[in-house]
Amino acid sequence: MSSPATAPPAPSNLKRIVAASLIGTTIEWYDFFLYGSAAALVFNKLFFPESDPLVGTLLSFLTYAVGFAARPIGALVFGHYGDRLGRKKLLVLSLLLMGGATFAIGLLPTHATIGSAAPVLLTVLRLIQGFALGGEWGGAVLLVSEHGDAKRRGFWASWPQTGAPAGQLLATGVLSFLTAVLSDAAFGSWGWRIPFLLSGVLVIVGLWIRLSVDESPVFRQALEQAEARKAEAATERLPLVAVLKHHWRDVLVAMGARMAENISYYVITAFILVYATVSAGVSKQTALNAVLIASAIHFAVIPAWGALSDRIGRRPVYLIGAAGVALWMFPFFALIDTGGFGALLLAVTVGLVLHGAMYAPQAAFFSEMFATRMRYSGASIGAQFASVAAGAPAPLIATALLDAYGTSVPIALYVIAASLLTVVAVAAAKETRHRDLANVAPSDDTDGPARTRTAEDAHIV
Repeated sequence: MSSPATAPPAPSNLKRIVAASLIGTTIEWYDFFLYGSAAALVFNKLFFPESDPLVGTLLSFLTYAVGFAARPIGALVFGHYGDRLGRKKLLVLSLLLMGGATFAIGLLPTHATIGSAAPVLLTVLRLIQGFALGGEWGGAVLLVSEHGDAKRRGFWASWPQTGAPAGQLLATGVLSFLTAVLSDAAFGSWGWRIPFLLSGVLVIVGLWIRLSVDESPVFRQALEQAEARKAEAATERLPLVAVLKHHWRDVLVAMGARMAENISYYVITAFILVYATVSAGVSKQTALNAVLIASAIHFAVIPAWGALSDRIGRRPVYLIGAAGVALWMFPFFALIDTGGFGALLLAVTVGLVLHGAMYAPQAAFFSEMFATRMRYSGASIGAQFASVAAGAPAPLIATALLDAYGTSVPIALYVIAASLLTVVAVAAAKETRHRDLANVAPSDDTDGPARTRTAEDAHIV
């Protein structure tokens, strides 16, 4: 029997919650990925025009990486207040911050207008984007995980994860359309601003939907227990302190699990725009079209991988993805080197399908590791701190390796090394799919029968 706090919600209510999380994450990832695509295509010329083209791309990707540096700060701040005030309020704030920064980038003067102040302002806005996204991910996946029923948690929690390919699809689609209908001169002059300004409209839609959902019942129950403890003069630990004391192993597992997932994604979707055009002689339009189609397939397979994780477990599905990405890296670059669109499309599509096997169960996997009153902090810290070492420098490292060696071999080895680290981390973790988010302490060994929560467990929930 499910406890009242974890009883499955009405299907219509759950679908509304999933839709709100999905649309919100799609908008935030659209904003974040739009910057990455623009960094690969035009920012090197607009904000770093005095540099060699490849060096300009490196500098452009450096400002791109700055956004990742701000994500752990966002994870700490949003995680702390999300565990104290609720998931919904912080999700609204993250959407406003992300949308405002992206819209401002669309209005930003370039180097030709204000000189070196342009890349400085660009970097500041990128920092705000990273800060907002650092708080978005944990709240969005928890809102769904804590509403959904345990038997299909992997499936439902995977839907906010589709916001990443949906955002990539939307960002790449808008850029692809603009590069197709505008001349290079028009796109470089003013056309690149349109996708950033479009974010203002998307944020209004996202806020309208996100404000319509309720706070998760699991969090409300935990908050009531916390308030009761305060009334009894009990001292409640700060969520961050509690995470580091009770869940430090889980944080390390989450960070290790993110390495292959994060690095492979940005190599496949962001660095590919550099490699395909510089080394394989493929046009920008062709490369964008390949990422566009592959992102649509990526969107479709993520819920399927999530559903599979409900049947066979989070760890087996995650390990399939990590091992698969490692095995695919050399064929991936070999196919791109042919210069054909079909080969390029196959390379990116298979890469993203394998990435989906890691990304789909990640939401439920990380949610199930942490107790309710520290879950936002724990999941966010584990996910976003890893992004600094993984996704942040991935396009930068890949571009530097290409510049230094002139071949894809070291880049492939770089991704393979990350995959091996992820395999070790996930293999060392415990299976979590049978955990009750309200009634079982996440540190329990759930391979055996779930035990009743003790007084000590209640103190840290």
